[in-house]
Amino acid sequence: MLKEGDKAPDVKLDLPGGSSTSVSGETGKTLILYFYPKDDTPGCTTEAQAFSALADDFAAAGATVIGVSKDSAARHVKFIGKHGLKLRLASDNDGSICEAYGTWIEKTLYGRAYMGIDRATFLIDKDGQIARIWRKVKVKGHAEEVLAAAQAL
Repeated sequence: MLKEGDKAPDVKLDLPGGSSTSVSGETGKTLILYFYPKDDTPGCTTEAQAFSALADDFAAAGATVIGVSKDSAARHVKFIGKHGLKLRLASDNDGSICEAYGTWIEKTLYGRAYMGIDRATFLIDKDGQIARIWRKVKVKGHAEEVLAAAQAL
């Protein structure tokens, strides 16, 4: 399990439009990776809109925000367009990013166990170290809390 102070796993982040970046490719900037279960669901939409609404503030703090889910690039494009989002979304098609960050977990719903993405956020400093981790994220107020932590770096 990753902890604060660990070197952030250097994973490739596939973005819509065929472009990509990586954690090491973002070195020199503060990077926020937030993991969420699925595009266009109520909680995930609210979270994406909250991060998007603060996009200028994150940029002023020198921070890049990238959301990660297992949705396809095409689904991300629709999600971004439908809600006018101002952030990048990465597709974790093979689950390797979630595995590296420990966000692919067993969940239960109505007594049924299944595997899914844990809503979690990682604040990675300019040197590629994990400065802060939020697990089991509650959406309300979360983007503001992450922004305050990024500004404090």
